[in-house]
Amino acid sequence: MRDDFPTDFPNHMPDMLPATMRAVEISRPGGPEVLIPVSRPLPRPGPGEVLIEVAAAGVNRPDCLQRAGAYPPPPGASDLPGLEVSGVVAALGAGVTSFAIGDRVCALTPGGAYAQFVAAPALQVLPAPASLSAIEAAAVPETFFTVWGNVFMRGRLQAGETLLVHGGASGIGTTAIQLAKAFGAAVIVTAGSDERCAACLALGADHAVNHRTTDFVDAVKTITAGRGADVILDMVAGDYVNRNYKAAAVEGRIVQIATLNGAEVQVDVRLLMGKRLTHTGSTLRPQSIAAKGEIARQLKAHVWPLIEAGTITPLIDTVFPLEDAAKAHARMEAGEVTGKLVLRVAG
Repeated sequence: MRDDFPTDFPNHMPDMLPATMRAVEISRPGGPEVLIPVSRPLPRPGPGEVLIEVAAAGVNRPDCLQRAGAYPPPPGASDLPGLEVSGVVAALGAGVTSFAIGDRVCALTPGGAYAQFVAAPALQVLPAPASLSAIEAAAVPETFFTVWGNVFMRGRLQAGETLLVHGGASGIGTTAIQLAKAFGAAVIVTAGSDERCAACLALGADHAVNHRTTDFVDAVKTITAGRGADVILDMVAGDYVNRNYKAAAVEGRIVQIATLNGAEVQVDVRLLMGKRLTHTGSTLRPQSIAAKGEIARQLKAHVWPLIEAGTITPLIDTVFPLEDAAKAHARMEAGEVTGKLVLRVAG
């Protein structure tokens, strides 16, 4: 059991919780500099929720979008950024019986993770894998929920198929490489430098394409002997959409999870029709608690044993103190991250 989670459990019984906490808030829409350390009242868990004392919080691109004013939190969610944490259970809301105070956990949150305490629906909370540190556990929920929900549930990736992952060196990409390989698929990734391609290959990708020097459509066709990729995980959109259609196999599935190159696209529908393609997509945060709870259930059943066995481990790029969240966002937006950025909150 890794020992960098908070351990002073008796000081965090419900009747001994502090009234305030350290947090980082978005002072106004803008660049990384609008993230400022503040003191906030402690959140209280509602029915069906768990209050978590945060050890570490993951940093994700949706946090940057929220900071810029382009991704508002859903109704009832905290206005603080942050979608994933690791930590210990500090208090339980009414009706929660699946966890106990002091349990080491990681969780997908609706917001509010850039803080010492956060409330999350119990259905979105999972036991922290014993093989992971608190930093590593904080890097799991958002990317693993996203990849499992999109590549395996929505994209229906099967053993023996080929997965093409754009942004292979990102947190999403490095997670997708490991999960797809663990379940018997071949993996092709695109990345923006030879160094990032090498990192993807070291993580288990079968092929890595530097999209700045090589056309990924031609590369995929060559690698697959003209067949194409069965599933494509795309966070780019824009001009990648028609190119994905060209790179896809007959009956291929393209799963859209972001639109970094633009959301409005003119597509050649003939490509989609001719190959009988499925182009689907999703965003995670607006989905219901029940839907995210189902993803959590499947992760615990199918993926947690692989993490516990050391088959899959989140790749960490850089760890920042909570108060340096602005530096983490600046690094994220510089576009050179390999793996995950994490904020250390406790200790």
